[in-house]
Amino acid sequence: MIGTGHVFDIAEPVSFIIKHTWPEAVLVELDENRFNALMNSNGKKATDPNDLSKDIPKIYRESARYQDKMSAENGVQTGSELLAAINSGRLLGAEIICIDRDAEQVMRELEEEMTFMEKRKYSISSFTDRLFGQKKVESTQNEFSANEEKYVENMRKRYPTLVRKLIDERNEFMADKIRTVLEKYNNVVVVVGDAHVEGLCKILEDHPIRKIRLIELMAKERMDEIRSQIWNNKNSEGDSE
Repeated sequence: MIGTGHVFDIAEPVSFIIKHTWPEAVLVELDENRFNALMNSNGKKATDPNDLSKDIPKIYRESARYQDKMSAENGVQTGSELLAAINSGRLLGAEIICIDRDAEQVMRELEEEMTFMEKRKYSISSFTDRLFGQKKVESTQNEFSANEEKYVENMRKRYPTLVRKLIDERNEFMADKIRTVLEKYNNVVVVVGDAHVEGLCKILEDHPIRKIRLIELMAKERMDEIRSQIWNNKNSEGDSE
């Protein structure tokens, strides 16, 4: 299970892991609509927030704009790591499987269920995020990586509906999808946002899972260790045949 961030330049390490572990299936944190948009993007924005229908929840449009802005600052397309995972899996003949809920529906439910105060706090936080841009993204990632449990706990207190809709319920949905795939395949790679990794592993605790986190993908030294481990594992498997 690879934990990623959709606005970071991590396509190459994600692609490397998949190409050298030869999965039978690659599972990605996408729904069918987002999958089609990403595959038809031709290296451009998968979805232009300015072209989104007014029927689409405002929180969804704002989130898309923010992700595109942060991705551009990192010199990448939003979701480039997912595109790399899909293309790498296809090169190996792996089945590509979307495991996420429909994003528009999730955000519509989120808008309907958030309390007034939660919406106010979220609006203020979103403004601050846009104001400080990349520095805010980096500080948030550092805070999350330093103490993930505490970070999620604080988020749950501040935004209970948001965490329930965007993390908890989607984890349950994706875990069910993963279980179904594991009835058919033994060797699979799951590519999801880093905030989903621990929750999914807890739900799927009856399955052996090798976790590779975003902080490892972004640190050259740690990624080099992963590359060596994968190569050594491939060589040992080859010697035993």
